[in-house]
Amino acid sequence: MPISKILVIGAGPSGLLLSLLLSRAGIPVELIEQTAALDTNPRASHYTAESCFEFDRAGVLPDIEKEGFFPDGVSWRRLDGERQRLCEIRNPVAAAEGGYRMVCLPLHRLGTILEKAFLERGGVIRFGWKVVDVGEDEEGAWVEVEKEGTGERERRRGEYVVGCDGANSTVRRRLFGEGVYPGFTWDKQIVATNMYYDFEPYDYDDSQFFVHPEHWHMVAKIQADGLYRVTYGEESGLTFEELKARQPEKFRAILPGNPTPNQYKLVNFSPYKVHQRCVDKMRVGRFLLAADAAHLCNPWGGLGLTGGIADVGSLYDCFVGIHTDRVDADTILDKYDEVRRGIWHDIIDPHSQENMRRLFRFASPEEAMEEDPFFKMMKRVKEGGEALPGPITLQHDMTQYFRPLGGSG
Repeated sequence: MPISKILVIGAGPSGLLLSLLLSRAGIPVELIEQTAALDTNPRASHYTAESCFEFDRAGVLPDIEKEGFFPDGVSWRRLDGERQRLCEIRNPVAAAEGGYRMVCLPLHRLGTILEKAFLERGGVIRFGWKVVDVGEDEEGAWVEVEKEGTGERERRRGEYVVGCDGANSTVRRRLFGEGVYPGFTWDKQIVATNMYYDFEPYDYDDSQFFVHPEHWHMVAKIQADGLYRVTYGEESGLTFEELKARQPEKFRAILPGNPTPNQYKLVNFSPYKVHQRCVDKMRVGRFLLAADAAHLCNPWGGLGLTGGIADVGSLYDCFVGIHTDRVDADTILDKYDEVRRGIWHDIIDPHSQENMRRLFRFASPEEAMEEDPFFKMMKRVKEGGEALPGPITLQHDMTQYFRPLGGSG
C-alpha cells in the first residue's frame, strides 16, 4: 500500500534533500523546521562523488556545480619553513559516462538550492514550529509541535517520522531521553572561522591540513570568490571570550605571512566541541533518525557530512521500496538501521578519529611520516610501490533487498 505521508523534522541539508527526493518519487512529505528560515551561516562543504550521486537523483546537481567549484585536491603539510607538502591527493576529473567529481559549495547555499527545488514541486515547509513531543498509535506516528512565540500547539501526523533535526535532535531526545547519545566528547577544542585572505603568493591548494602538535589546523577554500574556512585546534576549557581574544595571535602563528587583523577579513568565528557519537538504534517503530540526529564525528575529512547524505540516500530507497510494495516495511527499515549504524562504527568513526589524531599526535612531521599508517602508505604511492586506494564509500545499495519487479513474497 502506498505511503500516505512522511513527516521530516529539520530543514537542514539532510532534511531538505530527503524531502526533495521523496516528493520527486510521488511520496507525500511535510517538512517541519523550528527556526523561522534556513541557516545562512556559510559553513564549509565539500561534496564527494557519492554525495553528488544523490544530488543528481534529486535533480539539483547542475545548480550545485554552477554555483560551486571543483577543488583541485587536498594536501598534508608541515607548518615550519616553506610549508612543504608531505603528501597530496588530486581531485580527479569525472568519468565521461555517469561519473561524478567532488564539488564545493557552502551548506547555506546548498540549502537554498534544495529549498527552491522542493517548493517548486509544491513541497510544504512549516517554519517556526518546534517539536515538543512524539509518539505513535494505531493510526501512525505523530509529533506535537508548538509555534514559536505564540504557544499555539498542533499534532501533525504521518505514516513515518524522520528526525533530521541535527546534533541536538528533539526527536532523538524524545525517543531515548535527555542526554542519551552514546560515544564521547574529545578533550580538544576546535575553532572554525570563515575569512578572506590572499593565499595566492603562498602556493596553497584549495584544501590542506597542517601537521603540528600545537598549531594543527586546516585551510580550505569554500567559495569561488575566495572565502576560506580556517579550522584550528585550541586549548580545552577556554570560554568564548578567551578564544576570541586569542584568535589574532593564532592566525599570526598558523597563516602564511603572519598577518595582522587589518590584513584579512574575519567573517565568522565559531568555537565548538567535537563528538564521536552514534545512537543504539536509528529506527524506533515508525521513527527513523538520519545524519547528525543519529551520529556525529569530528570534521576532519568530511565523513560526517558525507555519511549524513548517504543516510538520506539509503532511507529514500527504503521508502520507495515500501511505497511501491517491493519490500516489507519492517524488514527494510530494520536493515536501514543495521546498515547505517554498521557503516558508522566500521568506517566513519575509526577513519575520522585517525584523520584528526594524525594532525597533532606526533612531535614532528618527520615522525608522522615514519609512524602514521596513512602517511606511510602515501609515501609508498609516491615512490611507485603502491597504487592510490579508491575513496572510502559510505553508500549502500538498499534496493538489493527488494523483490524483483512483478515478484511476490
